[in-house]
Amino acid sequence: MPEQEILEDEQIEVLGARVHNLKNIDVTIPRNKLVVITGLSGSGKSSLAFDTIYAEGQRRYIETFSAYARQFLGNLERPDVDKINGLSPVISIEQKTTSKNPRSTVGTVTEIYDFLRLLFARASVAYSYKTGEKMVSYTDEKIRELIVENFEGKSINLLAPLIRSRKGHYRELFQHIAKQGFVKVRVDGEIRDIEKGMLLDRYKTHDIEVVIDRLKVTGGDDKRLKESINTAMQQGQGVLMVLEHESDTPRFYSRNLMCPTTGISYPEPEPNTFSFNSPKGACPRCNGLGQISKIDLDKIIDPEKTIKKGGLLPLGDYKQTWIFNQIEIIGDKYDFDVNTKIKDIPKEGMDVILYGSDEAFEVENKNLGVTRKYSINFEGLVNFINSQSEESKSKSIKRWAEGFMNTITCPDCNGDRLRLESRHFKIGDCNISGLARMSINRLYDWLNSIQEQLDDSQKKIATEILKELRIRTGFLLDVGLDYLSLNRPARSLSGGEAQRIRLATQIGSQLVNVLYILDEPSIGLHQRDNHKLIDSLKDLRDIGNSVIVVEHDRDMIENADYIYDIGPYAGKRGGQVVAHGTHNDILNSDSLTAQYLKGKKDILVPDKRRKGSGKKITLKGAQGNNLKKVNLELELGQLIVITGVSGSGKSTLINETLYPALSRHFYKSVKDPLPFKSINGLKNIDKVIDIDQSPIGRTPRSNPATYTGVLSNIRELFANLPESKIRGYKPGRFSFNVKGGRCETCEGAGIRVIEMNFLPDVYVPCETCQGKRFNRETLEVRYKGKSIADVLEMSVNTAVGFFENIPKIFNKLKTLQDVGLGYITLGQ
Repeated sequence: MPEQEILEDEQIEVLGARVHNLKNIDVTIPRNKLVVITGLSGSGKSSLAFDTIYAEGQRRYIETFSAYARQFLGNLERPDVDKINGLSPVISIEQKTTSKNPRSTVGTVTEIYDFLRLLFARASVAYSYKTGEKMVSYTDEKIRELIVENFEGKSINLLAPLIRSRKGHYRELFQHIAKQGFVKVRVDGEIRDIEKGMLLDRYKTHDIEVVIDRLKVTGGDDKRLKESINTAMQQGQGVLMVLEHESDTPRFYSRNLMCPTTGISYPEPEPNTFSFNSPKGACPRCNGLGQISKIDLDKIIDPEKTIKKGGLLPLGDYKQTWIFNQIEIIGDKYDFDVNTKIKDIPKEGMDVILYGSDEAFEVENKNLGVTRKYSINFEGLVNFINSQSEESKSKSIKRWAEGFMNTITCPDCNGDRLRLESRHFKIGDCNISGLARMSINRLYDWLNSIQEQLDDSQKKIATEILKELRIRTGFLLDVGLDYLSLNRPARSLSGGEAQRIRLATQIGSQLVNVLYILDEPSIGLHQRDNHKLIDSLKDLRDIGNSVIVVEHDRDMIENADYIYDIGPYAGKRGGQVVAHGTHNDILNSDSLTAQYLKGKKDILVPDKRRKGSGKKITLKGAQGNNLKKVNLELELGQLIVITGVSGSGKSTLINETLYPALSRHFYKSVKDPLPFKSINGLKNIDKVIDIDQSPIGRTPRSNPATYTGVLSNIRELFANLPESKIRGYKPGRFSFNVKGGRCETCEGAGIRVIEMNFLPDVYVPCETCQGKRFNRETLEVRYKGKSIADVLEMSVNTAVGFFENIPKIFNKLKTLQDVGLGYITLGQ
């Protein structure tokens, strides 16, 4: 489909795009099609898709806000483009890392868990966590009918429960009850008269009920019974007890959900009852995180060392300080000193060191025959570390405290994050935590089968919610994420998984006439599931949207309606449209992409494999997450690939088991590996380095030269030049981050920010240094005719030749060039 055949009202027209390395290009993209922008890395694909089209779409959206609203929004720079016509509202699904919030899960990100919460709030059945019985709730009239039915002709006590299994003397409570006109209470199963000054043992646990009325139940409209029930409900906050004379077993009735045997009651369910991000639903022990930090005594004490030689690891070696003086006093009482090995200290003394004490005591000095009085006022190491972890505002102190802790599954909720009551609401045989633990495909099956188990009332309530849940889980299945579960933490997802989750969420929103831009969504996806992703993008297109995908994947290119190939090379030598059209049009061109698609070029497979060093690292019995006691044997000195379908356990084995185990061994890292039996061969390596997908630059001052450390070597080279030595310049003179050699007008940034109040800030080159970052005196120092600013403007390819005689600089630059980054500039 040649470009001129695209009708004007069915196209997005980009004229004069010059963002980054784009060479003033014009692009016409068909609407409501699946369009792939491809080309080699660094050619300008993302500059066109995200930094031009998406950036302009966002800027136009912000401009629809009032001037007042715009002043509170972030900066949106106008992309360097002459004109963009036919632009729809734009949604970007990028490769940005997922939320690091420990409260964010697959269920919350996709909003499936929100629909589940609504389902359980409206259609679940409550069960007692003590007896397993179905919870009941009644109206006051129904309670009267049940009392008449069960106790007609019998004498009963009507009681209102006030205190359930709590300690205290309750003198004020008895006084308050007496002032209201009540004369009897039932205390711990015994009915007693309220007496003046009445109180209980404050250290024992008590149950207290006030006796509202003693009466004989008769049939018919009993006004006294009605009034007594109403009074009991007011006093007992919706719960009353009926106790037959000469009986010790009460029967409970409640307006709330209540266990008919034990009388425990639940509040009426609402969506927040099932939210681990709400106090109403979160487990009180772990606050809804599913994990708690617990002190590891092995990280606090070294049993083979003495206190003097650092046996108490948080304190280090003995010093003349208050805390060691307190420990010496504890030693006087429990018969040890600072030269006693930790393992030989009596348990009672060790408990005081760890958990503290506040007491006074006397110790007899046998040698001098005198008795001395001491007092211990010691918080204890465990309590101190816990308090620092929870209360300190210093990040470094918190990190220090957490170094002595292990993260363990919360023992109260077993990692389900919800309080006990919330986990005892069920639909069928499942509570909401059980559903959150299911894989998506099992959850989908449950959603399809549960309708048959609901009664008529539940069906009416649940039908629409279940329909929405089936649709949303179906979208996750369509993008190949059937193996995930709703309780999977979002921060544990790979970049590809996170992007496909966002894609499924967008498909679920059912928006139309929207332009979606995706950044290499096939990353992290096994070829087996590639068709699921492509079908999902086609579905997004077919409901009336335009889809632009920045992609290298062959399957995606072959399934595209239209393709733009950007090149011909990377960096300054790229930024041009080298081919465009349908898949056949691309194949008929001679672009680099086309040559690989046609098989003219290929990645050569080596004839001979590297033998390696002959040494090994062996990991045995890995069983974290879904691993089934896996044994891993790695031959060192080789390039090793761990592969398998998405969700098979690759990241669990390497990133969460092997790497943390090695990091803990070499660097004493805090993170614990997932469970494994043993690891051998650690003596065969001396360090481990993790290269992950997290972004490397957090500040505008960060660039390839500073990140790789080569700028330090370049600054040293400039500082050693004769001109620098004559002037007394040190390496710091050639840094744009410190005073001295940098331009102070822009403080080394090279640009100045002009604040425009409610308009986006404008960035202009510094009028003093013209964007060179350094002052005139610094720029006068030159190496081979180039100033430090000229060097930062060089591409890596140019700099490799420029510094070929300086090994320290050359080796780092050559590495950048070897991994295909020769096109970037040192100061980019």
